[in-house]
Amino acid sequence: MKKLLLASAAGAVLGVIVSTQFAGPLVAQEADRDKSVYEELDLFGDVFERIRTTYVEPVDDKELIEAAINGMLTSLDPHSSYLPPDDFDDMQVQTRGEFGGLGIEVTQENGIVKVVSPIEDTPADRAGIKPGDLITQVNGESVVGLNLNEAVDMMRGPVGSEITITIQREGTPDPFDVELTRETITVSAVKSQLIDDVVVLRVSTFNEQTFPNLERQLGEQVEAAGGMDNVTGFVLDLRNDPGGLLNQAISVVDAFLESGEIVSTRGRDPRDSERYNAKPGDLAEGKPMVVLINGGSASASEIVAGALQDHRRAVILGTQSFGKGSVQTIMPVQDDGALRLTTARYYTPSGRSIQALGIAPDIVVEQPAPGSEPAEPEETPPGLQLRSEADLRGALSNDSLTEDEQKQLEAAKKHQEETAKLRAEDYQLSYGVDMLRGISYLRAEN
Repeated sequence: MKKLLLASAAGAVLGVIVSTQFAGPLVAQEADRDKSVYEELDLFGDVFERIRTTYVEPVDDKELIEAAINGMLTSLDPHSSYLPPDDFDDMQVQTRGEFGGLGIEVTQENGIVKVVSPIEDTPADRAGIKPGDLITQVNGESVVGLNLNEAVDMMRGPVGSEITITIQREGTPDPFDVELTRETITVSAVKSQLIDDVVVLRVSTFNEQTFPNLERQLGEQVEAAGGMDNVTGFVLDLRNDPGGLLNQAISVVDAFLESGEIVSTRGRDPRDSERYNAKPGDLAEGKPMVVLINGGSASASEIVAGALQDHRRAVILGTQSFGKGSVQTIMPVQDDGALRLTTARYYTPSGRSIQALGIAPDIVVEQPAPGSEPAEPEETPPGLQLRSEADLRGALSNDSLTEDEQKQLEAAKKHQEETAKLRAEDYQLSYGVDMLRGISYLRAEN
């Protein structure tokens, strides 16, 4: 008991000494800081009242306050903003996978609205809107200098109504108009197909449906291939996927990893840092994977690509991703609105922050412009086109082919035709499929 009392007494004395030496300056500093904040708030109140009473036209108090809040948030970074009740409702609907609009994901750079990505099979996608396009006008009115929410509000409207947006595109000297009709956008988070025993999973967004859809469609395509033994590999297509829910990105990565870190988030307070790890179980059963990315792959897409790249679980193919490495938290506030506030940065398993850098693909493959052909390493001069033995006049025929060998030749010819067609339609996807065939062949040889 005496030892405890002594320890307590010693602590009390030390506390008195420390307080005597430091409490005065610390309290004074805190008081000065509070005084400065209150003075700034007084300044805000003064400006607000002067606008209310002397501006050339009457102003709505609520709109003025919302504009002030939005200005405060958008001064922090392009992704922080205030969501009025209607916008908050819309955001919640979007994360469920269905909403009204143009089908376009936008951000803001230097006061200009920039397209991150059009959503697949939406008015914006069908009209040819591209990642990186700058939107300068909506129905003839400039959106330059507006905050992101104000610009987005101008693009919203009833389903079926028409809208004209003015686009400035890199490489195009003059702005041009694009006419669109607003639709109810139902986002199919995952689409799939089977190409020569390669399962292709196209993920267009990360909403609440993403992982359940991916799991279901992966199973369906494996069954269509006749079982996992007949599957050569998997292509995970994240091109032009603007991202979405963090937990869905984590689930998608977890689907293909047996163990290890998926992503970590680090905020202002170290105690708020989070680390997410994979649980045992690989839906692809170790089959080789290729992940396709491009400049429209952002946020959650980059989490998936970065994690699979760091774990060497997949080959990343395409072009540099968008580079959004921050996490936004939605915080409901009074009056049924919400703050969308940047609260953390995320890091890939190797500790990389891709903020403003993006994910660099392991193999850079550009997508040719529509109607153009990818450059070949060497072009055969005209007039010197190579021919096979079978093309030569008087060539001997091969009459020793069995029926099975003849079928193999016909299958090979069909495969070549289908490969050429895919290469013309989607060069990056064709490259990925070919790569998986090569990886599968090398594994079989070993």
